[in-house]
Amino acid sequence: MDRLTEMEAFATVVDQGGFTDAARKMGMSKSAVSKHVSSLETRLGTRLLTRTTRRVSPTEIGLVYYDRARQVLNEAEEADALVTSLQTAPSGMLRISAPTDFGTYHLSPLLSDFLLEYPDIHVDLVLSNQYVELGNEGFDLAIRIGEAEGNGLSHCTLARTKKSMIASPSYLEKHGRPASIGELNEHKLLHFSDPACGNVWKITTQSGETRELRTSGWLSVNDRQSLLNACIAGLGIAYLPAFLYRDALAEGAVEEVMPDLPVATLDVYATYPPDRLAQPKVRVFLDFLLDRIGSAVPKY
Repeated sequence: MDRLTEMEAFATVVDQGGFTDAARKMGMSKSAVSKHVSSLETRLGTRLLTRTTRRVSPTEIGLVYYDRARQVLNEAEEADALVTSLQTAPSGMLRISAPTDFGTYHLSPLLSDFLLEYPDIHVDLVLSNQYVELGNEGFDLAIRIGEAEGNGLSHCTLARTKKSMIASPSYLEKHGRPASIGELNEHKLLHFSDPACGNVWKITTQSGETRELRTSGWLSVNDRQSLLNACIAGLGIAYLPAFLYRDALAEGAVEEVMPDLPVATLDVYATYPPDRLAQPKVRVFLDFLLDRIGSAVPKY
């Protein structure tokens, strides 16, 4: 006999308190349920149920076996449900968190194509530079920029983009161009506020050494677009990703301050609770991002 069916018959008898109700629950005859349980007891070489004319109850060994059998049966049901969900058309509410600047310039323009392709999915896109706890705040997925955290979430790199120090021509004309990393301490620096790491710039030298520049700077703000605006206005030097300053660089509104330094890159990645990938709406959105974000984000 089928081992899983034997296990299910036994567990159902315990759940229902008898063979008659178990047979009704499983949609088979009482004799068939009894045969499955007897076969299980024979295979295991022990009695799992105590049978009387008035009741059926698990033996001490049967109770231990029941706990493990119920766990196995629940996992089997979850596996069946997973396969069913993978074949279900993507639908439902998809809640996404993304940084304001990246969401505005690179994610939002793609959403129309995604929604036209998957009309049964409804997107709730929340643009914020505040760190969100995905599970606690009800998000299915977040787009983040930087190094992926080791926090039990799954991560998927979507693109890499160059990160450079930039300043306006007017600022460089007035304050001069730093000739070395050390000279940056003498300049007005514009920082992206990040409580996790503070006002620290990690810069790779020509020798390949990573230097950490710690300074309070002149301005800190938790919005990269605001930093770019301040930079264009001549307020100081900013350290920003290329996807944000590319147009300003092409228009001559900013210049790279130390272009001879080795290229620094930032990861643009998606992060999500591991169990969310089983949901069709999350899986198709992640596939969509992998297909589209890489070509939309400037690498250099």
